[in-house]
Amino acid sequence: MSSSRPSRVLYYTAIAEVALALVTLIFGALTTSKNAGMAFADWPTSDGYFMITYPWLRDFASNWGKFLEHGHRLAGMVIGIWSILLVIVAYRVEERKWVRLLSIGILLGVICQGLLGGFRVQLNDRGLAMLHGIFASIVFSLMGTMVAVTSIKWRTVTPLDQNIRYNKVKWWSTACVILVMLQYLYGSLVRHQGRGLHEHLGLGFVVLIIITINAVIAWRQPHPWIKRSGLLLLLIASMQVVFGLKTWILKFGFPTMGYVAVADSIQAVSIRTLHMVWGAVMLMAAVVHVLKVYRVATASRDIGVTGASSQPDISSVIKSGGPS
Repeated sequence: MSSSRPSRVLYYTAIAEVALALVTLIFGALTTSKNAGMAFADWPTSDGYFMITYPWLRDFASNWGKFLEHGHRLAGMVIGIWSILLVIVAYRVEERKWVRLLSIGILLGVICQGLLGGFRVQLNDRGLAMLHGIFASIVFSLMGTMVAVTSIKWRTVTPLDQNIRYNKVKWWSTACVILVMLQYLYGSLVRHQGRGLHEHLGLGFVVLIIITINAVIAWRQPHPWIKRSGLLLLLIASMQVVFGLKTWILKFGFPTMGYVAVADSIQAVSIRTLHMVWGAVMLMAAVVHVLKVYRVATASRDIGVTGASSQPDISSVIKSGGPS
């Protein structure tokens, strides 16, 4: 297949996987918010039933813990099957070897994620529950990466000015990924261990400042792909701060406004869940943004060297060893 006419099948398969993974994340976050991680004491069975034979809908509105936990397991099973499909499609329509390997990496990540969830139940270990949540965000970012690198824009991108080396935006976009990942780690610590709350809050505002600076720098670049990506990341981060503040108010109340927190209310559980899921979305957005920056920067460098338009892959970025 010609590289100038990439298959859209893999692209849409990757988009569908992100959507399915988002459902899995939502069920997992709700399970944690409702403290239902041990709704079943067994795994891979559920109260002795096999995965698809358990009467799941029976628990709806009668046992939310089991409904959410088994729903999370079923969603994980679906995303596992879809990840196998992603590998098959990648090896049938994609000529870039590193993209095929990425599909395998996603499948292995999903398998490891399932095993982590299973061991968390078997060992009743909250530390593994935290690791399970953190690793989920990493695998989710890999899925977002697959969507980005299989898009037509990725394959056809060319810089508007080959004299620009994008060094500043490369540095700031990389810093965004590192800080967002660190912030996600602190958030997981708060959710699963009840520690690091003030560090999480303080770092949240630092992350917002860095992402704002990154957005300003990205907006000054000539390439619209980078402009839009930087602004989208800022929008997602701003919404995450709002969700975080709302989570704080619903958990601890707001005495000066006369609001008293109600433990485990529907609103509190919903906002906590949204805050966690949106954190994974923000990490994915940061990863995709830095990849787009490096993609344009690499194209600019190669055009400057060859004097002609070329279509370099992310492998060129990887070989370059990171930010210059």
